[in-house]
Amino acid sequence: MSVTPQHAHELTKGAEQLKVALTEQQQELLLQYLGLLIKWNKAYNLTAVRNPDEMVSRHLLDSLSVVNDVALYGEHWLDVGSGGGMPGVPLAIVFPERKFTLLDSNGKKTRFLTQVKLELKLDNLEVIHSRVEAYTPEQAFSGIISRAFSSLEDFTNWTRHLGDQATHWLAMKGVHPDDELQALPEDFCLKSCQILKVPGCQGQRHLLILQRQS
Repeated sequence: MSVTPQHAHELTKGAEQLKVALTEQQQELLLQYLGLLIKWNKAYNLTAVRNPDEMVSRHLLDSLSVVNDVALYGEHWLDVGSGGGMPGVPLAIVFPERKFTLLDSNGKKTRFLTQVKLELKLDNLEVIHSRVEAYTPEQAFSGIISRAFSSLEDFTNWTRHLGDQATHWLAMKGVHPDDELQALPEDFCLKSCQILKVPGCQGQRHLLILQRQS
């Protein structure tokens, strides 16, 4: 199965509901990305969502649901445990002037992400094949984001060396993670928590924004 006009319509309508303004070129790139995801998923098992008809809401629109928050926090972003490229690839398409580094320890997934970068000509995208604990960039990221990567405790502990006091950590979650917040390291504080309303998505979605305290 490939990308259909229905997928394109769902993306357009969903982006409008999220108040995310997409250019025609950005819509086209997002649909090209969806096409690659559908094609490679058959062999590489990139995502647990196997039905292409669910991928617009659960992958594209879910990623776009944080656009207006990402817009607030800096120029250089890290997507940790990026997997099939969510939310990093859609964010790189929406923010061509910002830099996005996508990190994953799974070689199949980083090969796919490298192919996405080449085919979509995303010059602002960097793909890193590494365990997060072993990754040492030259400078701190202004934002670190993850989607269903790990517990908040592991997310913050494993990435603390990648940020500083100015960095914002954005964790995309399902149900509100009360237990995980209790286990948050002492030097991290919850700056805000908001409910994400993702068009076409059943179930709860939350975005938690964290910062390190000096």
